[in-house]
Amino acid sequence: MSVQIIDAHAHIFPSKVAERAVDSIGSFYDIKMDAGGTAEALLKSGEKAGISRYLVCSVATRADQVESINRFLAEETQMHPAFVPFAAIHPGIDNIEETVEKAIEAGFYGLKLHPDFQQFAIDDTCAEPIYRAAEGKLPILFHTGDRRYDYSDPKKLARMMDKYPELVCIGAHFGGWSCWNEVEQVYHGYPNVYFDTSSSLPFLKPEQAAELIERMGAERFFFGTDFPMWTHEDELARFQKLNLSEDVKEQILWKNFSRVVLHEK
Repeated sequence: MSVQIIDAHAHIFPSKVAERAVDSIGSFYDIKMDAGGTAEALLKSGEKAGISRYLVCSVATRADQVESINRFLAEETQMHPAFVPFAAIHPGIDNIEETVEKAIEAGFYGLKLHPDFQQFAIDDTCAEPIYRAAEGKLPILFHTGDRRYDYSDPKKLARMMDKYPELVCIGAHFGGWSCWNEVEQVYHGYPNVYFDTSSSLPFLKPEQAAELIERMGAERFFFGTDFPMWTHEDELARFQKLNLSEDVKEQILWKNFSRVVLHEK
């Protein structure tokens, strides 16, 4: 199959902290990662699998990290035109609206939130200034799901969407890592919630993943790797094993992301 492939979920870190960041994430999820966390490592991994573009992000675990992370992402995007940057944001910063506007002016395509790392519930009022600032302007990529924590429960994202129905959200990991038996029902009736396949295919049976995609709507899914959690070759091989039509695979590999995030037909 000769098509574009967009990785809709990848993390990069400055070289001086990349190894430490990868080790920390690996410890958090009890997963050994062999890939490095730099932009160069991302491109090297993606090139082997024929990836054409990459959504790149990095989580601000503290409010005082937001500015430096976004500066780093902007610099890397200038050097690597294949990157589609999503800005770091944190509920604890004082200038949320200004930060969102600056992200738009700087060419960011969205925002990234990780409630478990940042320790806030998706439907907590502390995050509402972010949702108000982004609604109608930028999509938000959420880490969603992890039964060890309550912050990113899919039901919390649905409750938030009841208040901000025009906000475009991407629920990573099929909308709820380790909560896959709930996501179809939880997200029914929320057309502005999209999903990526990242960090899910290693755990779901191929038939289960394909059924979720078909039942939740293939037009709402993006292919993503969660690099450096997984390599592009491995994640693409898992995706290609799914019993989906070539047209549906093409939607997920690049067409949906191009339409929703890049606003390209």
